[in-house]
Amino acid sequence: MNLKNNIGQEQIKDVIETHPRIGEILQSFEIGCVTCGVGICLLKDVVSIHALGDEMEKQIEEQINSYLATTG
Repeated sequence: MNLKNNIGQEQIKDVIETHPRIGEILQSFEIGCVTCGVGICLLKDVVSIHALGDEMEKQIEEQINSYLATTG
């Protein structure tokens, strides 16, 4: 995944805390990281570990990058 602002290298818990919308995007693809108590996985790994396929990963990447583009 090629995510803006190098956000893919951040732990999912921190990402969702700072950007709750990203948690909503992941949940829309049935990735339930929002409820994870640990949250140390990197965002880029969270998506790939679910083996959703290239097309879905691309959709997630586009939605996250689109959101990040609006946050400045």
